[in-house]
Amino acid sequence: MEDMAAGDLTSIIIVLADSGPLTRDCVEHALASDRPVEVILVDNGSDDGVPEALDRAYAADDRVRVVYNRANLGFGPAVNRGAAVALGQRFLVLNPDCLIEPDTISRMVAHLGPHTGIVGALVQDAAGHVDPASRRRDPLLARAIATKLGRGSAGIDMGGPLPAGAEPVEVVSGAILLMSRGAFETLGGFDETFFLHCEDMDLCRRARDMGYQVLLAGDVRVMHGKGGSSRHRPVFVSRHKHRSMFLWFRRHDPAAKHPLVRAAVWLGIWAHFLLKIPGQLLRKKRR
Repeated sequence: MEDMAAGDLTSIIIVLADSGPLTRDCVEHALASDRPVEVILVDNGSDDGVPEALDRAYAADDRVRVVYNRANLGFGPAVNRGAAVALGQRFLVLNPDCLIEPDTISRMVAHLGPHTGIVGALVQDAAGHVDPASRRRDPLLARAIATKLGRGSAGIDMGGPLPAGAEPVEVVSGAILLMSRGAFETLGGFDETFFLHCEDMDLCRRARDMGYQVLLAGDVRVMHGKGGSSRHRPVFVSRHKHRSMFLWFRRHDPAAKHPLVRAAVWLGIWAHFLLKIPGQLLRKKRR
């Protein structure tokens, strides 16, 4: 592994939290890459036995390592701990329900220039429908209101035709992110104040603020299963999502400078959280 560190090694960092059986497929696809890779699985205290099973399955393969946190530290902190032991000069942050193709990393690396901080890809479901979160604008309050009012061109989702190649965007999906080690370290990794959700938006915003480009690789598509951990703990995930939404607003939205606006947004976010709980519990019970 030390020899590969001096070459063209990409460290694939996958965070686990009761992520389910698709994780094995994710690892197999990652190891089938046409470039040298190592896979670092960072476990946030899973109870499903998947991290231990993968540890045993790949015990003889030094390309795979499992880091056990023994507790749920959150997504960003777990990625940072994976990066701390990574050997590659590039980091691919990958969700455990994403399946990359052998040439995925090569295609993304082709767009990684000296001034590029982050490269994302188009994430899609099994039916081929592209997730709008693959490319977004910053979720500023004015844009969120425009989205609710159906004013697509002024809202958060970009819409329009998908690019055939690289396209500068404000935010790419955190389901798959490629960064150079240098850019990751310059940014200080993920902000660990964000436990879950919005950490990708924060990372993209800070990268742009530091003069880096955020690019969407429109020629790269990745199948995304979505939500293994969310289905098991919907209220837990939703609580942290809403907390992160307000944290992002408070840090990055100019509207948050106004105390009354800030208070109104806080009330709105937590009222929305409370209203969603009955439906989330009902869906969990039906499963």
